[in-house]
Amino acid sequence: MAGLHHWDHPVPSHRPRIPHVPRIPGIPRALRAMALPRPRLAHRAPPNRTLAGDLALPLGAVGAALLVTALLLTGERTHTTFVLAVFTLLTLGVAALTRPVLVPVVALVSWMFYDGFVLNRSSELAFQPQDRMSLLVLLLAGLAGGGCAAAVRAVRRHSAV
Repeated sequence: MAGLHHWDHPVPSHRPRIPHVPRIPGIPRALRAMALPRPRLAHRAPPNRTLAGDLALPLGAVGAALLVTALLLTGERTHTTFVLAVFTLLTLGVAALTRPVLVPVVALVSWMFYDGFVLNRSSELAFQPQDRMSLLVLLLAGLAGGGCAAAVRAVRRHSAV
C-alpha cells in the first residue's frame, strides 16, 4: 500500500532551477542576477510563419506564368489596362499571404511577367513610361497587400494579449 500512495499525488510541474545569487555588498541583486548564465531555450519558429507564407512567392510566380500563358493562348491583343488590373489583384493577394520582407520581390516578379509578356510580347523588359507606371502600380498593390496583412496580424496579436 505504501507504494501505491506515492502514485496518488499529482506530479509537480517542472520548474527550472533558479541558481542562488550570492550576496555581494554594494551590488544590487538585479545586477548580480544578470551575471549568472541563463538556461538556453529551444529555438522555435516565429508563430506567424506558415506554409502559405513560405510558398506564396513561388505560387504567385506560377500564377503569373499561368495567367500569361492563358493570355498568349487566346491569341488576341487584350486590353492592357484590364490585364494590369488582373496582375494587380494577383500581386495584392500574393503580397497579403507572403512574409513582409518579400513583398517588393512579389511585385517585381509580377511586373516582369506583365512587362515582358503582355506589354512587350518579346520577353524583353523595357523602361518606357507605361512600363514604369505598371511597375509603380504593382509595387503599390504589393505594399497595400502587405500592409493589410500586417494590420490583421497586429490586431490578432493585440486581441490575443
